[in-house]
Amino acid sequence: MNPDYFLWTSRLGFRQWSADDLPLALALWGDPEVSRFLGGPFSPEVVEKKLAEEIEDLKVHQVQYWPVFLLATDEHVGCCGLRPYKPDELIYEMGFHLRTPYWGMGFAAEAGQALADHAFQNLGAKALFAGHHPRNLASKRVLEKLGFDFTHEEIYPPTGQMHPSYLLSRRVWEELQSSRASRQSFTSL
Repeated sequence: MNPDYFLWTSRLGFRQWSADDLPLALALWGDPEVSRFLGGPFSPEVVEKKLAEEIEDLKVHQVQYWPVFLLATDEHVGCCGLRPYKPDELIYEMGFHLRTPYWGMGFAAEAGQALADHAFQNLGAKALFAGHHPRNLASKRVLEKLGFDFTHEEIYPPTGQMHPSYLLSRRVWEELQSSRASRQSFTSL
């Protein structure tokens, strides 16, 4: 396993972005299919700026949309991470952007679950916020699978549109954790 991974699942490893990752960032955010729900397509200059912002977010807030890789091959799958949303209330925004070859394989939910666990267990999050483009029904399904509840619509400046918005509270996350633990102990009998 790559020693740079600070978080992993059974299939995925997370590490920090660096300036050397520009080719990965271009392959991800420079892809019009990936960026169409994020306000793209993005020029190489915009992608380079986005990468610099992710690196700066880590320095300032200790979180970013971390790059995610397949453990088996170290192939870049995309990114999944956190941003401050309401820092005074310990609420983070969670998001995921996957490269198109990895769509429909369960990686968004897997990465999202790992990030939710990390946020609640290690960062002391009180809740997680997430939103999605109104036409991105795959993201809606992932958020619902992770336990997020629809709360309101909110303007997302990069697209200029109202995006459905969701919240995952610590209480709901703990209930889901307890439910998962019960299922695991039952299946191991």
